[in-house]
Amino acid sequence: MKKLESSLLNMVLVLTGIAVVMGAILAFVNDQTSAPIAKQKEMALANGIKTVMANDHIIIEKTDTVHQTDTKGKKHTYILYHANNEQGQALGVAIESTTNGFGGDLKVLVGFDTEGTILGYTLLEHAETPGLGAKADKWFQKDEKGDIIGKNPMQPLTVSKDGGEIDAITASTITSRAFLLAVNNAYNAYKLKPVDANSGATTHHNKQ
Repeated sequence: MKKLESSLLNMVLVLTGIAVVMGAILAFVNDQTSAPIAKQKEMALANGIKTVMANDHIIIEKTDTVHQTDTKGKKHTYILYHANNEQGQALGVAIESTTNGFGGDLKVLVGFDTEGTILGYTLLEHAETPGLGAKADKWFQKDEKGDIIGKNPMQPLTVSKDGGEIDAITASTITSRAFLLAVNNAYNAYKLKPVDANSGATTHHNKQ
């Protein structure tokens, strides 16, 4: 009996030791990779702003945060990047907007000019099916089948199946609806910015 208890104690000690060592290794790996990942996301955002604002020389005049509550009572947060050109003239606003796609969160960055017209967009994050919903990164671009560039979502953009004028991605209507909802929500945040936006980060530059 004592031998069994001793064996069990040894097993517990060994397993505990392994858990401690693995935890230390995971903590070390996380510490080593978190900074590069954050840097990569920051660069992707900076390049994304240039893309959606259709200008390689962008100065971010200020960053705002807008909160909205949907019809289901869920709160959504939108980040607004107010962009100027090198001469200090306002180009418009790039807005981060996230909705639920077919496979998970769909985070879109949309650029609007000073009149609310869409200048461009890019996908920052998505978990859509490769070859289907993942096509959203190109499907709605200029001169593509679902082209939204140059449109003003004053009237919400919807797919043709829902009575709108935007062609949905083939076999990916759910993703298409989620994408257009993200764009429409971004536009609503754009409209709210004068009264509901709370000033966020200090002025910084993305000019390269």
